[in-house]
Amino acid sequence: MSVSAVTSLYRRSLKLALDWAVHRHVWRGQAVYIRSLFEANKDVRDPRQQKILLRETEKLLATWKHPDPYRAPTAPGGSKYERNLPVRQLPCEHQTFSTAGRKTNTIAQD
Repeated sequence: MSVSAVTSLYRRSLKLALDWAVHRHVWRGQAVYIRSLFEANKDVRDPRQQKILLRETEKLLATWKHPDPYRAPTAPGGSKYERNLPVRQLPCEHQTFSTAGRKTNTIAQD
């Protein structure tokens, strides 16, 4: 089993735990428990056993997937995402008023 696969699985486990316990003081205990589970299996060298552990952990993550995962407010899908977009610049078109009070459109020429 590759180190990157285990690292990815560990990070996803921690993020999933954070979805269920938003407060860090509650999450920290869960993170320590998750770390102990990974540490307990770090010496497994048999590739078949490693694949089985990986598959079981993936199933466990799918089972515990949160229906409404935590998103940072400014991240896509967050409550503040694209809240204050900059104003779009329109083409350089100026409106002038004639002496009769009607608007006439003129295009500025540089």
